[in-house]
Amino acid sequence: MRLFILGLGYSARHFVRLFGGRFSHIAGTVRDPVQRGDLAGIEVHAFSGGSPARETVERISDADVLLISIPPGSAGDPAIATFSDVLAADRHRRIIYLSTIGVYGDHAGGWVDESTPPKADLDRTRMRLAAEQAWTDTTGGDAAILRLAGIYGPGRNALVTLRAGTARRIIKPGQVFNRIHVDDIANAIIAAVRHPSGGIWNVCDDEPAPPQDVIAYAAKLMNVAPPPEEAFETAEMSAMARSFYASSARVSNAKMKRELGVTLAYPTYRHALDTLWHAGERR
Repeated sequence: MRLFILGLGYSARHFVRLFGGRFSHIAGTVRDPVQRGDLAGIEVHAFSGGSPARETVERISDADVLLISIPPGSAGDPAIATFSDVLAADRHRRIIYLSTIGVYGDHAGGWVDESTPPKADLDRTRMRLAAEQAWTDTTGGDAAILRLAGIYGPGRNALVTLRAGTARRIIKPGQVFNRIHVDDIANAIIAAVRHPSGGIWNVCDDEPAPPQDVIAYAAKLMNVAPPPEEAFETAEMSAMARSFYASSARVSNAKMKRELGVTLAYPTYRHALDTLWHAGERR
């Protein structure tokens, strides 16, 4: 199989590290090829929403699997807008779109699943929901929509923020967040590649939890004092950071397990932080 990735970000790169050997050729896009980072074994193309190079169009046209990991804008999904002719061509390919559980909106900590009507209250989640529908329409319902929870993993976790002195314990009574380790995102993507049909699946772990509990657990592993508690109402936060606290829901992953057959490597944040700590993520 030939893989093309629109948006070689954290999750997509991790997917290639774990499952790149399953593909005969891998190519993908970055905004600036000069800042490509560790992309060994990947044919890199520049794409930031403008006119693509001919070689980029050819690679997408030849791909057996298309993984979309770029956010939509106010004008819609840039990949659909740019590559509509290629996507409309009569060629069988698997399309995986990485979305967000943010489309569910606020449910006051109650449980939601894929049958719950989306309640996108923010501009960014409304754009995500519109992009999901656009990919569903473009593929005639064959796209796999993976709604990801808060992403963490090597280099991006509570141990790192504590070590850097940037971790905070913001207390908002009743607030819970959902999370997913990047290894389990990769497991869900490869499962969706194998799945015979399209659909929507939540990709999250088993235990929605208050954000301050994650910081406290990481501090315990490190044998350091956790940062002081800060009341949400009076805490100094950016508008973007504060907006994440506007939604509180417990998201079910039962459909992902049942239909995609995903077994989580890290069913809770404790499993993951234990592994990261013992693997040496202490710097």
